[in-house]
Amino acid sequence: MSIDKPISKTSFALTTPLYYVNGLPHIGSAYTTMIADAIARWYRLSGHEVMFVTGTDEHGQKIQRTAEEKGVNPQEHCDHISQQFQDLWHKLDIKFDRFSRTTASNHQAIVNEFFARVQKSDDIYLAQQQGWYCVACEEFKEKRELTEDGFCPIHTNQKVEWRDEENYFFRLSRYQQQLEELYTKNPDFIQPESRRNEVINFVKQGLQDFSISRVNVSWGFPIPDDPKHTIYVWFDALLGYVSALLDENDPPTLENALKKWYPFNLHLIGKDILRFHAVYWPAMLMSAQLPLPKQVFGHGFLTKDGKKMGKSLGNTLDPFSLVEKYGSDAVRYYFLKEIELGEDGDFNEIRFVNTLNADLANDLGNLLNRSLGMLKKYCKGVLPPITRTDISEENEVKQIGKSLEKKVIEAYQNYRFSSLCQEVLNLIRSCNKFIDESQPWSLYKQGEQKEVEKILYVVLESVRFAGFSLAPIIPNISNKIYTQLGFNFDFNQKDLGLKSNISNEHGQWGILPINQELPKAEPIFARLEVPENK
Repeated sequence: MSIDKPISKTSFALTTPLYYVNGLPHIGSAYTTMIADAIARWYRLSGHEVMFVTGTDEHGQKIQRTAEEKGVNPQEHCDHISQQFQDLWHKLDIKFDRFSRTTASNHQAIVNEFFARVQKSDDIYLAQQQGWYCVACEEFKEKRELTEDGFCPIHTNQKVEWRDEENYFFRLSRYQQQLEELYTKNPDFIQPESRRNEVINFVKQGLQDFSISRVNVSWGFPIPDDPKHTIYVWFDALLGYVSALLDENDPPTLENALKKWYPFNLHLIGKDILRFHAVYWPAMLMSAQLPLPKQVFGHGFLTKDGKKMGKSLGNTLDPFSLVEKYGSDAVRYYFLKEIELGEDGDFNEIRFVNTLNADLANDLGNLLNRSLGMLKKYCKGVLPPITRTDISEENEVKQIGKSLEKKVIEAYQNYRFSSLCQEVLNLIRSCNKFIDESQPWSLYKQGEQKEVEKILYVVLESVRFAGFSLAPIIPNISNKIYTQLGFNFDFNQKDLGLKSNISNEHGQWGILPINQELPKAEPIFARLEVPENK
């Protein structure tokens, strides 16, 4: 992606997947949602109106079977698991706007209306379906996709089942040319490029119509004019994005759902459901004659200690325990900084702790504490009467800070969180070097008060700018930074960017106020103990 001009102050709508409620939320779901939250926070901070949709997909045979195994009704199971997702998002300080549930009362009307539109386009027909079916994926698999012993390549602990039944189908094959044209004319529609190439290669092999109904499955919506068939997951789940856009008192119609926030600017997903969002979903929307989302971004998978995570391997990573032990900012920072979005990433607890200690406790935290200590000693704890114009354009830290202004905007617009964190750390480390080289303690003894004040201004302003730049990723630490620099800000306040011109003012280097007494320095991130035998 490229940045040609600044994004105008307007609206931005994005989604995570609607997570399947067959089990408790896992770290992969948390990863996607933390990324989406950082994007939403940055756009809000930039003065945009934002619609951030997340939620749960709650229908299908897998849910029905799971509930039966637990001895509860499907709705009770869905209510419990869906609440677990919402609880985890709150613990991770994820500020979503709508939580979509496909069992919500207004969702069925949207599904039925959409189904009718596709049916009117003559893109739905009844036929016999034969093939190998993975219940966990809720998807038919081609023979070539399966392992030698007949297992799903994704759910390797579950054999596929042979199905021979009458289903309704969607004419996906009719949209092959239109999809190829979409990918050609809109190269940013699928990102990153590796995912785009993957989809293009899949489509070039030829598209086959896919099943959109099940028989003998009661947990779902019946097809309006043929109730012995239940609408299959993608013609139900994907519409959860749309029904989420209904305001509370709106009658559940497509017109009401699409009136403000649609089409979505971004669908953020894991690469395992890329095909459904980048092939099936746009074709369905074409058939229903509705606008397409602007972008689908498929991120990579997570491993733990270099190995695939799974219950059978006994190496799952519980996101509830992780955030309880280390705090939300720590978890958010590690996964966004240490994993290049779009690539696969790994979690290792020792690396996790060492990264946080090095970046947040040592570099950022110690710099603020050190600088405030010198401010108290040399300036009686009061910000000096210095402005950015008093700082020479030749000052290396100022140059780095000024160059960072544009980099921050481009990084958030292009979802380059890892490089953003590295750039901010470069500014912080340049400050530590600047202090060591300029030796304000020696200058103070020599009576060079003005030079000491300039040094402290440069460093404290750089810490402030770092706190602002990282606020969408580590909002609570940024709050602590801003509080200790005399600001009354709350980066968890969703309408902060709409209330003022904060991004234009605070998104540049050199706005530290003058003659303000600052509070006593307090650690913004306590050093973590390195775990043993991990």
